[in-house]
Amino acid sequence: MAAYLSMGEAHRRIGDYLSRVVDAISSSDGAALASLVAVSSAPGSTLLSDALAAFPDFPRLAGDRFPHVADLLIPLLRAIHSHSLQRFADAYSSFEKAANAFLQEFRNWETPWAMEAMHTVALEIRLLAEKADRELATTGKNPDKLQAAGSFLMKVFGALAVKGPKRIGALYVTCQLFKIYFRLGTVNLCRSVIRSIETARNFDFEDFPVKDKVTYMYYTGRLEVFNENFLVADQKLTYALMHCNPQSESNLRRILKFLIPVKLSIGVLPKRTLLERYNLLERGDLRLLRQALDRHEDHHIIQKQKEPAKAHQIKLDIVVKALKWLEIDMDVDEVECIMACLIYKNLIKGYFAHKSKVLVLSKQDPFPKLNGKPV
Repeated sequence: MAAYLSMGEAHRRIGDYLSRVVDAISSSDGAALASLVAVSSAPGSTLLSDALAAFPDFPRLAGDRFPHVADLLIPLLRAIHSHSLQRFADAYSSFEKAANAFLQEFRNWETPWAMEAMHTVALEIRLLAEKADRELATTGKNPDKLQAAGSFLMKVFGALAVKGPKRIGALYVTCQLFKIYFRLGTVNLCRSVIRSIETARNFDFEDFPVKDKVTYMYYTGRLEVFNENFLVADQKLTYALMHCNPQSESNLRRILKFLIPVKLSIGVLPKRTLLERYNLLERGDLRLLRQALDRHEDHHIIQKQKEPAKAHQIKLDIVVKALKWLEIDMDVDEVECIMACLIYKNLIKGYFAHKSKVLVLSKQDPFPKLNGKPV
């Protein structure tokens, strides 16, 4: 239970916070301003939250003392207060107003001194939107805040995608947009931002911070995986892996979870030591698989001994049974569709006897070597 806080002490704490925000702006102290606008992780936020709870007239205090930045300060205080009460939808709505006011000021500043604060605003609006949407969903309301956050970040991107020193911050905002689009399942919206980054003359990719380039390559690599452009995905994800901070094992593991399947698709096997180091061998165990196959080998699956002439013919219902044993639920039509795709990509040589539901493999080289060819 919070200790009693006098109105005088609450007034002092709120005034001190407001003064520090204004001083950071007047002295162009980007780092200090960044810490002060971090609603969900603000240093000393508990002290400020207690003061806001004890002094409900804080909007008037902010407006009276600093009317020239009241459009930023009042909704910022409301966002901090609502967040402390775990009213996340209210916190998001207030923070969005503060963020728009901050963006307007940011556009007017000639130098990028506030870039760190702008990045904090971009991060905070995404995090608050995620919390707000979870809250809205649990109460049966439309979870639309993350989509709104994406719209705001597009305005931020527009403010940064101009000639001049501010453009260096555009890639960070791009990555925040990627995270929103991937969470919402609207990855098609990534394309317009990618075109701006990769084709606009305003940007030189090598000028961006390394951590932003790694995140960008990770997400664009994942997009190429979705589009089955495995060679391009390999290049992008490999870049992300090679330039990722070696101390950040969680990020390395995220990259490898996509890069390893891509490598497999082009015929490159990962080293077992790599899989073990990053705990990527969750279920795969080739030795146990072989033992299980030896124990459960069925004469219907391996026909070579009893019917050598039909060894190249595989009944699709047997494949369905094998998949079911692996806890993969597919019917014959789905298996036939996958097999047809593999034949089309020349990964299997053969044809279907559709009426009898049999895959007839070529007697010569039915499984061509990959040799770097994407699956």
